[in-house]
Order: sequence, then C-alpha cells, then structure tokens
Amino acid sequence: MGTPTGTDAGIQSRDLSTPEPGPYPATAGAAALDVAEGPAAKVALVGVHGFGSHHLRNLERLQAAGVVDLVAVADPSPPAPGSVPETAHVFPGLAELLAETSGLDLIIVATPIQTHAPLGLAALATAADLYLEKPPVASLADFNRLCDAAAVSGRNVQIGFQSLGSHALQAIEKLLADGTIGTLQGISATGRWVRDRAYYKRSRWAGKRTIDGVDVVDGVATNPLAHAVATALRIAGARITADIASLETELYRANQIESDDTSVIRIRTSSGLPITCALTLCATESVEPYVTLRGSAGTAVFHYTEDRLTVETAAGRTEEVLGRDDLTENLLAHRSSGVPLLSPLLDSGAFMLVLEAIRTAPLPAPIDGKYVRWEGEAEAAHAVVVDIEDALERAAGQHATFSELGLPWATSAPHVFNLPAS
Repeated sequence: MGTPTGTDAGIQSRDLSTPEPGPYPATAGAAALDVAEGPAAKVALVGVHGFGSHHLRNLERLQAAGVVDLVAVADPSPPAPGSVPETAHVFPGLAELLAETSGLDLIIVATPIQTHAPLGLAALATAADLYLEKPPVASLADFNRLCDAAAVSGRNVQIGFQSLGSHALQAIEKLLADGTIGTLQGISATGRWVRDRAYYKRSRWAGKRTIDGVDVVDGVATNPLAHAVATALRIAGARITADIASLETELYRANQIESDDTSVIRIRTSSGLPITCALTLCATESVEPYVTLRGSAGTAVFHYTEDRLTVETAAGRTEEVLGRDDLTENLLAHRSSGVPLLSPLLDSGAFMLVLEAIRTAPLPAPIDGKYVRWEGEAEAAHAVVVDIEDALERAAGQHATFSELGLPWATSAPHVFNLPAS
C-alpha cells in the first residue's frame, strides 16, 4: 500500500492464499440486512488483492443492497478489471486517497500486518470509522497507540476476527449457563493446516518476524490460525489485557522462515481457566480447526470456520450448524442504531498479549530434519512434522507443551511472558 511517512515502503496488499476462516460463509448475510434505512455509507477499501478481494465481493453484495457506496480503493497494484465499481476512484495509497476523497463514513484496511498501525492511525485521523483486518497491529505498543487514537477521535473500530460473528458463540454461552456440559474445566484450540514453500515466497513479509526493523510477527498463531486463538479467548471471556493471568509460549519451525509454524500457547485467565492453543502449518493435510470446551459432564467442539457446534454428554451427541453475522454489516448497524460491535478494538487486548508474548519470545527452535518429511514437488512441497496430529491432540488435551510431552524434536522449553503492569 501507499503508506504515510515513516512506514515500510513498497508493500503490497494483504495476500492470504487460503484465508482463515472463510469470512463470508453461506449463512452470512442470508437474512435481511439489519441496517437502518438511510443514505448508503461511503466506504473506502485499502488493499484490494489477496484478502482484500473478499472485502470487494462483500462490498459488492452490500452495494447491491443499497447499504454502502464504495467510492474509492487504494492499492499500489491496480485492481483487476471489473473488480471495483466504475464509479469508485482508484489510488496508489491511502495518503493519496484521503487527499482527494471527502465525506467517508468507513475505511476498511486489508493490508500486510506491519502496515496496520500507520494506516489505522491515518484512518482514525479522519471522520470515518475503521474496519481493520486481524491481527490489529504487530506490537502491544502499537495497539495501545491505536486505542488512544480511537478514544481521542471517538471513532468506532472493528477488528476482522470474522469467527466472532458466529451465532455459535451465543449457543455456547447458553449451554455453559445451563450447565449442559457441567462446570467448564478448560478450553483448547487445535489447528492443523498445510502451507507449502510457495506460501512463504508469495510476499516479502511472509513468515517474517521483522522487516528492516519493523515488527511483522507473521507466525502460525498470529496470522493463519489467529482466529483459533481469538475464538478460544472470547469463549473463555478473555477480552481485555486484564483478563489474562499468565501466558507461556513454545515456538518451533520446520520451514526455513523466521517465524513459528508449529507452536503451543498456554494461557490462564484471571478467573483461573486454562486455555491451550496447539497449532501447526506442517500437518499431513489441512482440516478445519476447532475449539474444544471440556466440562465436568461433557464436551463441546466448535469448528469455527464452519459455524458448526457439536455437544457430547451422557445424554447423547448433538450437532448444529449456526449462522454468522457479517462484521461489516455489524459495524454499519452499530453506526446507525447502536447495535454492539462484535469485534471491537478494545476486546482484542487479550489477543494482543498473546501476539506480544510471541513477538518477544526467543526465536522459534528449528525442528530437526529427521523429524520432518516433505510432500509434493518444487514450490508445491510442504513440510510435515512426523506424528504432529497426535502431538497436537495430546498437547491440547493435557494442557501441555511439546517439550513437556517429551517429543524428540521438542528441544525448547515453555517461555513465560512477563505480563505488563496494569
């Protein structure tokens, strides 16, 4: 994106070859738009390729419904012919867009992680509300700056954790309140995905911790499977930084990258609830990630990319696929009628502690090649950590790290993150 002074130059729009989770499932937007009648909101989109293309499709749907008017887009690479309305103006960067566009109601930022802070701050200096893709920013310091700017501006900020729009979250709240699975004893998030060599070569920032001294933090838990972490935290009631009592990380990499691709994050909330996230991009095959709630009288499993909730107790097993609210619609409804935001900026505080713990942790430990096999050819080849599926299940089920399980390739140890003073 074209970026404000002091930001990393030459950055292209956010490119996630397999976005996580599917941001606009069939259930999203199926019902009538819950937005008050009135003039269409004037919207600008920053980043139109990669993940930005999903926003383009969603904005096309909302524009057809008369809810929004996409008046401008910004990207150093021109949009594909026909991908934006003929009436939308095209700019190489946000600075140019803002210089020539007035009266915006909403700015959507779908760009690389390291650009989120400067672009978000630039957006909040206008009179527009902000939709910022996840993760919000690449450091806790930048998160605090963004929160301060939002407070001063009085603007609304929605963070693009699409899974938090799932109706399954309300169903989970109810089953916990009703005692359906008894007393909640722990939560785990399990993610098994595949990413090939081409994935890490698709952009300059892929798999990086930093670029030219600028934080990126593109690891398994902070980008591809960030929704697993964010969803587990939300279910546990951990939204702000004060909701976290302890946080440990154990980070590994099988690929030749800077960041982690196979990790365990272990969290304890201020209420004492344990949360363990066991995640990899080095699985045999990709499967839908899931969050597991273990209770004294049963379990509930939430496949958040599918909005699918399975509950198992002594009474039997039930499975339900629920709907999902679109976060852009939710932000528009919040503007017009005060509907609560589903993923407000401040509620990303707990997630940002996880990102900060990963950012400041020791470098990910390389996994010895004798425990890694490669499947596929050339750029389509992907690393598979031997028996990783079993390792993830054990880690999640026992709230243990890989080294605590005694895995032969787990040469690191849990790193305790020093929580910032409140």
